[in-house]
Amino acid sequence: MIKRRKLIAVFAVAVGVASGSHVAEARYDNDVMSSPVGPSDLSGELFAFGFGYETGDQIAQVRVDEFRQLYPDVDIEFSESGFDAQGFLSALASGDPPDLVNLPRNEIGTYIARGVLEPLDECIEQQGVDMGVFYEGASSQVSVDGTYYAFPEFFNTRVWILNNAAFADAGLDPEAIDLSDWDALAEANEQLTVVDGELSRIGLDVKLPEFLPLWAWANGAPMISEDGMTAQLDAAGVVEAVEATAAFHEPAGGRAAFLDFRDTWDFFGAENQYATDQLAGMPMEQWYLNVLASNSPDVEITVRPFETRDGEPITWADGNSWAIPTASENKEAACAFAATMTSAETWIAAAEARAETRAAEGAPNTGVYTGNQAADDVIFSEIVDLSEMPTFEAAVQVVVDNQQNAFGMPPSPAAAAFQTAYQDAVNEVLEGSDAAEAMASAQEEAQAAIDEAAG
Repeated sequence: MIKRRKLIAVFAVAVGVASGSHVAEARYDNDVMSSPVGPSDLSGELFAFGFGYETGDQIAQVRVDEFRQLYPDVDIEFSESGFDAQGFLSALASGDPPDLVNLPRNEIGTYIARGVLEPLDECIEQQGVDMGVFYEGASSQVSVDGTYYAFPEFFNTRVWILNNAAFADAGLDPEAIDLSDWDALAEANEQLTVVDGELSRIGLDVKLPEFLPLWAWANGAPMISEDGMTAQLDAAGVVEAVEATAAFHEPAGGRAAFLDFRDTWDFFGAENQYATDQLAGMPMEQWYLNVLASNSPDVEITVRPFETRDGEPITWADGNSWAIPTASENKEAACAFAATMTSAETWIAAAEARAETRAAEGAPNTGVYTGNQAADDVIFSEIVDLSEMPTFEAAVQVVVDNQQNAFGMPPSPAAAAFQTAYQDAVNEVLEGSDAAEAMASAQEEAQAAIDEAAG
């Protein structure tokens, strides 16, 4: 694998580091789980782009080791890097293209449209994978016209994380505030924001521009059609969501003051914005609960699902996926690897290994959130034990309960361009531009990119 090793060195320099995992012996028998075909005569070499084993964490390493145990005659190496679009295209154009790619589901539509990803019909049959075990919010992101092009990996969702101390200081109850009433949220934001000479606490960080899809879908206004072919950025509901959320920065003194203060937070440390009362609340991916549990376990928070304007729970899901490039030279082994990495058994082995490690370290374990619902059912009912941390036990349960309410961004042939268009437009609005005009311009830009990419 001399050529592959040369590519690894190039990719490791060119792109950032990804996450990975460790090893476990446990096996679980459960007839509702998807499971890879057992050891076979599969052999040969595999090269996976967009993933790290040596640079990875325990969750990545356990799953890779599980595959190596099942298929000892397959020699697999990794780019030891995170996914990078230019790096991936360069790899495909090389004389030694990757056999697998780990890439964000939000971007997969671009590569499906280019015809560089293998349809998985034969792979699914070969490995006996039941695609029904994956969350709909994840599987819908990797399929076009009923054909799957990837197996969903992690399943990141968003919830409200509210600071009890800040709410109490403002005379508000984080359990009682109506999260579906944007006027009530705006009023609470003003009450929760503290400016005494200078800004010392942000009320509600609505997470713009990146979380606009969550606000728009909650307003009944999807930003793109279900088939990913029609941008809907200028829809009245999307414009309304932009206008309403942009106004949340005003009590802090405007976007610049807001960002300057937010940049001072110890986001991943013990002096984070919840522990120091610098923030009253924000919608955030569920993995941040592990940051808080590990660094400020005594912090008092209330976690609630995001809500639509009609008061129904909703969340936005994303995460990575495993796909097989059409140029792969060992598609059968690549299929076995992708299926193994996302099977319930493999996820459970990794989750158990992490739980054992965290227990040995005396550290909390808030779980591993996967795209495989069968895996999550076991992980959160049999492996995760937060009974000694009731605040986080309740928080994790909110996340788990809300996963069924997730939507995923539909696969679009111009996924990256679409995201750039709406995020740039929101930033313009935050700097003072008219929302309707900015989103109308973004609509033209996004639709043009989709039409061009679709050919």
